[in-house]
Amino acid sequence: MGLDPELLSILACPDTHHSPLTVDEAASELLCTTCDRAFPVRDGIPVLLLDEARHRGASSSA
Repeated sequence: MGLDPELLSILACPDTHHSPLTVDEAASELLCTTCDRAFPVRDGIPVLLLDEARHRGASSSA
């Protein structure tokens, strides 16, 4: 994804708990460690909008 490690160290979930985010390189997403949301990274830019995030547990029907 090519995100700056310094940027990753300050990014947090925009929900009220502000938990740190981890990287899922394969899916090009940032994952919240608390609410299990996955935020997309598009063209190297994290999209930290709650409306754009998906709940990983609810969408695992493959």
